[in-house]
Amino acid sequence: MSKTSAISPTQLFAVIILFEFGTALVIPIGLGNGWNTWLSILLAMPGGIILYLLIVYFYKQYPSLILSGYIRKILGVYIGWPISLFYIVFFIYNGSRNLREAGDLLISASYDQTPITVVHATLIIAVIYMLYKGINVLLRLAEIFVIIMLLIGIFSNLAVILSGAIELRNLLPALGEGWASTFKNAYPNIFMFPFGELICFTTILPHLKQKKVASKTGIIAIIVSTILLSLTHAMEVSVIGSDVYSRATFPLFTAITTVELAEFIQRLDALVILALVIGVFFKMTVYAYAASALAADIFRIPEKRKLAYPIGIIIFLLAVQSAWSFPEHKNEGVFVVNIILPVLVVIIPMLLLFIHLIKKRFSHSHRA
Repeated sequence: MSKTSAISPTQLFAVIILFEFGTALVIPIGLGNGWNTWLSILLAMPGGIILYLLIVYFYKQYPSLILSGYIRKILGVYIGWPISLFYIVFFIYNGSRNLREAGDLLISASYDQTPITVVHATLIIAVIYMLYKGINVLLRLAEIFVIIMLLIGIFSNLAVILSGAIELRNLLPALGEGWASTFKNAYPNIFMFPFGELICFTTILPHLKQKKVASKTGIIAIIVSTILLSLTHAMEVSVIGSDVYSRATFPLFTAITTVELAEFIQRLDALVILALVIGVFFKMTVYAYAASALAADIFRIPEKRKLAYPIGIIIFLLAVQSAWSFPEHKNEGVFVVNIILPVLVVIIPMLLLFIHLIKKRFSHSHRA
C-alpha cells in the first residue's frame, strides 16, 4: 500500500467502534428475551475477538492482499473468483440493509412527510462522496466522530440516570431461562450481528501503517464497543422493560423519549437520530468500500473510486426495493444472520485456514 493511503492505529480503533455501533445501538439485537441481551452481548465478544484474530492472521500471511486476493491465492482462480463475487454481493446487500434501517427510523421519528427515497438519496450521496475521496479520508473523519458518539452516549445515559427512568428490576431475572438460553442468544445471533460483520476489515487492514499493532488495536476496540453496546441495551431494557424492548422497532428511541429532566431537558430523541446517522454512515461506507475494493481486485480496475457511483446507486436501489415493510425487512435479517453470515464469516474462513495450513505444511516438508 502507498504511504498516502496508510492509516494509523487510532484511526483503525475509531472506525471499528463506529462500525460495531452502526445500527446495533438502536435496534434490538439477538432473538432471545430482552432482559438477557446485555449479558449475551458480553458472551458473544470472545467469538468476535477470535474472528478478528483470524482476519489478522490472514493479513499477516498475505500483507499486500485483501480478502479476494488471498481467497484466489489459497483456492485458485476458478474457485476463488466466484466466492469473491459472492462476498461483493453480500457487502452491497448489507450496506443496503443499513441504509433501509436508517431511513425507516428517520421517517418514523421526524421526517414522516418526507419520501423515504429522499432520505435514502441524501445518505447515499454522502457515502458516494466519501468512497470517491478514499479510505484514508473516511478514517480521519472517524477519529473525530468517535469522540462525538462517545459524548452523545455519556450525555444521554447521564440524562436517563438522573431522570429516574431506570428500573433495575426490569433486568431480572438475568438468567431466568438459564445459561443455555443466554448462550443461544449470543451464538450465532449476536456473534453474527454485529461481530461477524468485521469480515469487512479484511479490505482495510492492508492499509495499516503500523502492522504490529493490528491485533492489539482491534481487540481493544472490540472490547470497548462490546461494553458500550451491552450498557446501552441494558439501559434500554431497564427503562422500557423486556416486553416492549422485544417488540419495539427502535428500542433506544423508545427509551430515550421517556426522559424528562428538570422540566427543560426533553426530546433527547434527536441525539438517538444523530447517533444512528453517524453509525450507519460509517458502517455503510465500510461495506461499500469493501465491495469496491473486492470488485476492483477481481475485475482488475486500477482505481477503486471509479466504482463509487455504481456501487452507491446499487445500494440505494436495493434499500428502496429490498422489502415492502420493516417487519419483512427484519425477517430477511433473520435469514441473513442464521444462513448467509455463518457461511461467509465462519465456514469459508475456516476452510481457507485449513487449506492454507496444509499448503504451508507441505511447502515446508518439500523444502526439507
